Amino acid sequence: MNKDSKIYVAGHRGLVGSAIVRSLQSKGFTNIIFRTHKELDLTNQNEVRKFFEEEKPEYVFLAAAKVGGINANNIYPAEFIYENLMIQNNVIKAAHDFKIKKLLFLGSTCIYPKMAPQPIKEEYLLTGLLEETNEAYAVAKIAGLEMCKFFKRQYGDNFISCMPTNLYGPNDNFDLKNSHVLPALIRKFHEAKVNNSKVVEVWGTGTPLREFLYVDDMADACVFLMENYNGEQHINIGTGEEVSIRQLAETIKKVIGFEGDLVFNTEMPDGTPRKLTTVDKLNRLGWKHKVSLNSGIKLAYDWFLKSCR
Repeated sequence: MNKDSKIYVAGHRGLVGSAIVRSLQSKGFTNIIFRTHKELDLTNQNEVRKFFEEEKPEYVFLAAAKVGGINANNIYPAEFIYENLMIQNNVIKAAHDFKIKKLLFLGSTCIYPKMAPQPIKEEYLLTGLLEETNEAYAVAKIAGLEMCKFFKRQYGDNFISCMPTNLYGPNDNFDLKNSHVLPALIRKFHEAKVNNSKVVEVWGTGTPLREFLYVDDMADACVFLMENYNGEQHINIGTGEEVSIRQLAETIKKVIGFEGDLVFNTEMPDGTPRKLTTVDKLNRLGWKHKVSLNSGIKLAYDWFLKSCR
């Protein structure tokens, strides 16, 4: 990409898309375009095709998606599979038809098999059953990865894919019902501290192991891949480091300064027992994460205090 290349970031208001915009701007890219949902409905094929025809983007970061935590995925599976399939089908097909130079599609490590060997290598995709609590989302995202692969294979389109691990940071969703575990815990501990509560409830047993990546690190990796990778195989983006949900809760508790107790609600689902990625391929390409979990939680909490109260 040149500094004046026309770059479309789909989903620029979300956690992922906004971080990609920040990363591009910090690196001196000056011709970044985006649209709000009101301006461009990505589930509408005609609107998407009109946008590509008029704007003629050269590069596309496909970060737009309907996302949510275990609870949201359980309650709204039809919306998760429909909206994500429509968004990615429309954008990828338009990118092909209007001959863009390169597209990066973002998957998620939650679409790997539930009982995949650990740590998870890229080639473990589609080797086992999915986690039931996010199956609809996973099926849609797998279709996107495969679509990029087959468009590259059949037409020679330079469509690549990456698989970020659990992300957090600015513009995250901190809603207690529909967010992921880390932002939900930040909000829970903050509200407990403000209200002088004596306990904070954590869903599940606290034993599942998870990997967390600060979203600005993820965005830096996406720009790096757009400039340095052209392979058919998707690439994991992560830290290669894991913590239990209990350890995560204890870290957030310390950062926020909550002095009460933790209570684990074992009636709520745990999800996948363990999910750690192998990031050897990305590291060999020359990229490694910079922000530690403790530092990232501090940054995320600072953003929450400024933006969400």
